[in-house]
Amino acid sequence: MEQFHGVGVTPGRVVGPVLQMPAPVAEPVPGPVPGQDAVVEAERIRSASKAVQAALKDRAAAAAGEARGVLEATALMAADPMLVKGAVKLLDPSAEGGARSAERAVWESGAAVAAKLESLGGYMAERAADVLDVRARIVAELRGLPAPGIPASPTPFVLAAHDLAPADTATLDPARVLALVTSGGGPQSHTAILARALGLPAVVAAPGVDTIPDGTPVYVDGAAGTVRTGPGQPERDAAAAWAAQAAALAGGFTGANRLADGHPVPLLANVATGKDAAAAAAAGAEGVGLLRTEFCFLDRPTEPTHDEQVTAYSAVFAEFAGKKVVIRTLDAGADKPLPFLTNTDEPNPALGVRGYRTDTTTPGVLARQLAAIAHAARDNHAEVWVMAPMIATAEEAAHFTALAKEAGLPTAGVMVEVPSAALTAEHILAHADFASLGTNDLTQYAMAADRMLGPLAHLNDPWQPAVLHLIKATCDGAHTAATTTGTPKPVGVCGEAPADPALAAVLVGLGVTTLSMTPRALTAVNKVLATITLPQAQHLARLALAAPTAQHARDTTRNHLPILTTLGL
Repeated sequence: MEQFHGVGVTPGRVVGPVLQMPAPVAEPVPGPVPGQDAVVEAERIRSASKAVQAALKDRAAAAAGEARGVLEATALMAADPMLVKGAVKLLDPSAEGGARSAERAVWESGAAVAAKLESLGGYMAERAADVLDVRARIVAELRGLPAPGIPASPTPFVLAAHDLAPADTATLDPARVLALVTSGGGPQSHTAILARALGLPAVVAAPGVDTIPDGTPVYVDGAAGTVRTGPGQPERDAAAAWAAQAAALAGGFTGANRLADGHPVPLLANVATGKDAAAAAAAGAEGVGLLRTEFCFLDRPTEPTHDEQVTAYSAVFAEFAGKKVVIRTLDAGADKPLPFLTNTDEPNPALGVRGYRTDTTTPGVLARQLAAIAHAARDNHAEVWVMAPMIATAEEAAHFTALAKEAGLPTAGVMVEVPSAALTAEHILAHADFASLGTNDLTQYAMAADRMLGPLAHLNDPWQPAVLHLIKATCDGAHTAATTTGTPKPVGVCGEAPADPALAAVLVGLGVTTLSMTPRALTAVNKVLATITLPQAQHLARLALAAPTAQHARDTTRNHLPILTTLGL
């Protein structure tokens, strides 16, 4: 028996045989093909690029939410002019090193683009993996071979890999893949985020799992973050118990969520499209805590029109008539560059012009988006709240809320993702009507750790005491602002943190008023919160705040929540 330790990103206990991701596309040999025609080869490259883009777009059309957005962004990468033009130039005999074959030209051009992105650091470095994935797909297309992807198997299996390309993760079939384990990646990587959306038990950043031989039986515990070979009867019993619970947890819940003493804690959903919203409503979401709008803008060279935006937002609002929908204005930049709005040459995009800050470099886009949101709100019956990402100061909060209210949106708030916003929440909420904590970015910035890097996965943990103290500071600031202004200042959380039922309990104890998460997590969180009172949640919060480490905070909290063991969480 061998055990591997990583970061658990989705709870679940399963036993099954391992299948490793197939070997990557082989590197083309250097040099040209004898007698090749550079013009013909250039057209082959362009055609292959378009074919790959079309295939990825087809996958995107069949996907939803995070999966759809990731696939659309990867499809855009397949037609990247830097990649295609760079490859065409390498077909020329006058190119440095002489002419290359079409396959070799694409290979070298992809490597150059990826290297440039890696040199930029931060989120842009993460996009390098997308470029290399697209490169492999174009080379496979040129060779007339199937695109690289998930292995085929007549029976369910545990998929193991170093990491997965976004296009692969987005098309995982939960009916075939029992669990996902990777030696690389991190808790906020595309792999982790999409595994949560699919409800797949998953462990990332577990060194060595990519060397487990195919067919080896393993036990995966997504809550504990462990992978064990040679499972015995206790592990098989645990997996069977989980399977019995999983169906109930996936069934959704009805009515309002309340603690055991009746204290209300609305459970909302994170969505991106009308299709997502319909699924969230069916799962029991009491509203939308995060409507991501950037997916309306991705895969486009120009800004979407007013009517296009109204149609996209209305599709979500219509699913939640009479209920709250919190819509985030465009979070462009960093890992979501847009050709008409952001500068891809920034040396550190994660700390650059992104989110609300794009209004300072490209004014008008934000105002037009707010106008479209207001139009969609008038045409529907949802209770629409709007918030801006990457707000760092009280001045920015005042400017954004003024813009929103000029557009006819009466409830305007801010995302708290920057530590400065948490520490000055009292002053920010003197202007804003509410705050929503984006725990993914807040953790990244608080711990100075790129959330996409596997080696820093232990730092990118919302259980880190520093992050919990920043959440507490935000809630305390909101309470003070509410007392001063005489107006309630609710604080929600819409990052990945609320999907962890134990952490959800701590967040309520810290003073958070609403929790928003992937719809698949709603039932589990509902069942756990229903077993505790508000004073008990506050006690858990005090224990977590006093913990010296993230692991200590997690373990202490879990030890006080026996329902987690009962539910296999």
